[in-house]
This record gives sequence, structure tokens and C-alpha cells, in this order.
Amino acid sequence: MPLQTFRYAVCGGTNTLLGIALYFIAFHYIFTEEAVHITDKIALKRHIAADYLFAFWVAFPIGFYLNRYVVFQESTLKKRIQLFRYFVVLCGSIGINYFCLKLFVEIFHIPATVSKVLTSVVVIAFSYISQRNYSFKTEKEIFE
Repeated sequence: MPLQTFRYAVCGGTNTLLGIALYFIAFHYIFTEEAVHITDKIALKRHIAADYLFAFWVAFPIGFYLNRYVVFQESTLKKRIQLFRYFVVLCGSIGINYFCLKLFVEIFHIPATVSKVLTSVVVIAFSYISQRNYSFKTEKEIFE
């Protein structure tokens, strides 16, 4: 296994476990109502709120810094470009995450925490390929 893939697995795995733990806490102890009302007209189901209103805001910055300083150290792109690209990939991951959570919880009726774990596997695969080939490209890869 290449060192970069190993680092990604360790850092991503650690960050994912943190996200799942935060999701579990938010789902079971913070968001106890079936719907979380953002405004009078906007409400999120609690399994979505646990992820996007809580776990995401901790995991995003930690994930970026782990990727930048541990996994993709050789990238010569400027930090702001990496952050923008990381955010773009994250938006794709959010879409995949939302779709999978809705599918697993609401269609297949899989328990929320198990659904979060399954969703994480899909998102991790997409994220690694995207981060390696887009967000944290090396200068050499850009010109090839």
C-alpha cells in the first residue's frame, strides 16, 4: 500500500470515526425530535440535522488540515486554492451523503447510525479519488 494511501486511510478513518461518534451523539442526545425546525418553513429530519448541523462543522476543518499537512504534503498548490477545491469536493460528498442517508434510512429502513457507516464508505471512496486527483494535486501532476 502506498504511503499516501495509508496516511489517507488513517487520517480519513480517524476523522470519519470522529464524525460518526459526533453523529451518534447528536442523533441520540441533541436532536431528539423527529424534525428539527430551522425556520417556520424549513425543517430537517433528525438524521439529516445530526450530520449537517453538528458533525459536519467539526469534521470539515479537521479533515482539511489532516489532508493538507499529513496526507498530501507534496502538493504545491496554495492553501486557499486547496481549501476551495477541498470545499468543492466536499459539496459533492455532501450530495452523495445526503442521497445515501435518505436512501438507507427512509427507503431501506436501516437504523440511522448503521446508515451513516454505510454512507461513509461510499463518501470516502469518492473523496479520496477526488482529493488526490483534484484538491491536492502536485505541480507535476497539473502539467502532465
